[in-house]
Amino acid sequence: MNVLQDLHPQAIRIADMLKQRGEKVAVADGATGGLIGAALLTVPGALKFYVGGGIVYSFKARDVLFDLPRDAYTGMRSATEEYALLQAHAIRDRLGAEWGIAESGSAGSSKHPMGIASGRSVTAVAGPDLERTAVIETGSDDRIENMVAFTRNALSVLEQSLASTA
Repeated sequence: MNVLQDLHPQAIRIADMLKQRGEKVAVADGATGGLIGAALLTVPGALKFYVGGGIVYSFKARDVLFDLPRDAYTGMRSATEEYALLQAHAIRDRLGAEWGIAESGSAGSSKHPMGIASGRSVTAVAGPDLERTAVIETGSDDRIENMVAFTRNALSVLEQSLASTA
């Protein structure tokens, strides 16, 4: 089974919860490389629950996608709860969704410019009256395995967040 087929049942559960509420989600993929958004887009009729998003892989992409002043990040490092939460709020607000999810991490097999250890990822979800973050550390330098693990973690955090506010 390929990764998207494996993630599809969870994406359906997330989609069903969002559609039942009449709410939408916006996604800021980081070290997941677009897999969070791709997983959600496996659900037919995704326009009913998915606004859009982007892959935040450079400062330029971050600046364009979030439209936040550079000083909004003062004192922050990537792959931290504070950083991911800022991005979850920013993508939600920028795209006009009820929910925002952001992932920031280091997938590995190359040195992270900020010195983040390979295999570390932080997911943040910002929803109506809810903020949640979760850290995963795989201890691995396997880029592809980490990207998949980070995506699974992100979707789980989103699903748990939605379920806890149902």
